[in-house]
Amino acid sequence: MSQTLQSVRGMNDILPDEAEFWELFEDTVRSWLKGYGYRPIRLPIVEPTPLFKRAIGEVTDIVEKEMYSFEDSLNGEQLTLRPEGTAGCVRALIQHNLAARQNQRLYYLGQMFRHERPQKGRYRQFHQVGVEAFGFTGPDIDAEMILMGARLWDDLGLDGIALQINSLGQPAERAEHRAALIAYLEKHVDILDEEAKRRLYTNPLRILDTKNPALQEMCAAAPRLIDYLGAESLAHFEGVQQILRDAGIAFTVNPRLVRGLDYYNLTVFEWVTDKLGAQGTVCAGGRYDGLVEQLGGKPTPACGFAMGVERLVALVREAGGEPAAPAPDVYVVHQGEAASRLAFRVGEGLRDQGLNVLLHCGGGSFKSQMKKADGSGAAFAVIIGDDEAATGEAQLKSLRAEGVAQQKLKVDELAETIIDHMIDSDEEE
Repeated sequence: MSQTLQSVRGMNDILPDEAEFWELFEDTVRSWLKGYGYRPIRLPIVEPTPLFKRAIGEVTDIVEKEMYSFEDSLNGEQLTLRPEGTAGCVRALIQHNLAARQNQRLYYLGQMFRHERPQKGRYRQFHQVGVEAFGFTGPDIDAEMILMGARLWDDLGLDGIALQINSLGQPAERAEHRAALIAYLEKHVDILDEEAKRRLYTNPLRILDTKNPALQEMCAAAPRLIDYLGAESLAHFEGVQQILRDAGIAFTVNPRLVRGLDYYNLTVFEWVTDKLGAQGTVCAGGRYDGLVEQLGGKPTPACGFAMGVERLVALVREAGGEPAAPAPDVYVVHQGEAASRLAFRVGEGLRDQGLNVLLHCGGGSFKSQMKKADGSGAAFAVIIGDDEAATGEAQLKSLRAEGVAQQKLKVDELAETIIDHMIDSDEEE
């Protein structure tokens, strides 16, 4: 007997009960983004591999170890399942000349792919909400993006999410700091772990973000990038902080916050929680002014962030925010050939009036069908037998309200009567 096929490890099915909750979460997110003037953009899941190598950096963990890359068997092109969304969004901005028309506020939702070790809150196929703004130079857009996060946590009923910020300055400032950092790390090479040694001359800034307890004290004493920032970078960073202070947003300046992608400059930030174990970052981003030009476009300032949907959904559920499964307004019960034919016309007519209708399928006695009607959570049952079908009528029974008598109605009276009952019920509440 052949082995039952399973999903790929780290790539999970989202079953109906959970998927309905995801849709409610996504509706909240879309409404929140619309409130800040962001517009949707839909991007391919597969992009040319060189896009990510140029954007993310060839010596990053993502490019070196985590990308799902393959050769197109038809034309030999090197392709990659997107590990993040910013590079693709910038590619689309350049390809379609969007920035030439006006400043852009864009967002996207969808799957990303990284070959990581699956664990709680970290999967090989995961979902992100990405938010990108192009054409804005000042600290105001950086700060607004951070304020957006604070508002979303409130909309979702979440607390305990803390904000960390830092500035990575400009490339020349980072280069000066990099030289000092390498010189410092070389003096401590005897205590560096293998990962740190590998990064020493390729991406030394990432060593400061190590989770190895044995390196924490050494990293804490390393040269700080913020001490190498010039007046303009410091002024930009202070501008972000001032807006946050004015808005009453608490934050911590974390000089070791560097992010894992090469394209960032100036402001970087993370929203973190201690409720998800090791995977505590739920939203992260920053400014990346050089990326559009790096990928072949005209120089364009840019800022953005991404949120992990799986992690936020887990937090909302932990906070007790999971809603009840949506129930239909009406369940249509029917028995007999003529009744079944009329039931389909009744169901469609009720839907025409904006009602959500579940039509019984699969046969069964009236008793068994009424059990399913009650179990569906519907507010009303419409009951049709062949006797009712012969006269163009149906029985209307309330399944939730007490003291409401069952009625026999002409089928064209059903929708108005049901809607009136629903209005009366809302007013009583």
